[in-house]
Parts: sequence; structure tokens; C-alpha cells
Amino acid sequence: MNKAYDRVEWYFVQDVMRKMGFDPNWIRSMMNCISSVSYSVVLNGQKGDIFQPSRGLRQGDPISPFLFLICGEGLSSLMRKAVQEGHLKGVKASRRGPQISHLLFADDCILFGEANE
Repeated sequence: MNKAYDRVEWYFVQDVMRKMGFDPNWIRSMMNCISSVSYSVVLNGQKGDIFQPSRGLRQGDPISPFLFLICGEGLSSLMRKAVQEGHLKGVKASRRGPQISHLLFADDCILFGEANE
């Protein structure tokens, strides 16, 4: 089963940190932490070849929740931009209420939109 942590693209994390103003040395250190992992599968007691993933954050890694929050901020920024440019229209809970396009929670998000066609 795929989880959100498995789907995070490393370049997205890097771009969001850069746009948020993180120091380039810090970004490089964080990218080294998430991209230096390697895996091996043991099947019937035999260790298989080592392979490296090309995306994803490790659950249980102390830095992963913070990196996931950074990704959430990136998604939120993209959603706000889509609304501002008229590509996406959120919904209103009442006539005078604010237009809502997305809600982010600790480990989940809800996207709201209006379908025209």
C-alpha cells in the first residue's frame, strides 16, 4: 500500500526549501540525509542486491515529519497560486464565508473544488 511518505519527490522537497529561503548548505545536508539511503531484500535467508530509491521519505526517520510539513507548505502555496490565477475555484460553506480550496492536517489533506464540465 502506498503512503504519502512513499510518494514525495526529492526535487520537490529541495525546491520548496529553496523557495522558503533555507540556506543552500542546509538544503544540501537535508538532501544528503534523504537520498543516501539504500535497501536490500532478504528472501529465504538470502540477501538480495542493494538498491537505492529515487523518491520518498522514510517513516520513523526523525527528520521526516518536518520535511513532510515543508511539502505540505509547498502544496498549500501551489493551491493558493492556482486559485489566484483562476485555475481552481474553491467552495464556500456559506454565502458570506471564505472560499476554501484546501485544508491541511497533520498527515492528511482535503482539496475542495468546483467541477464545471
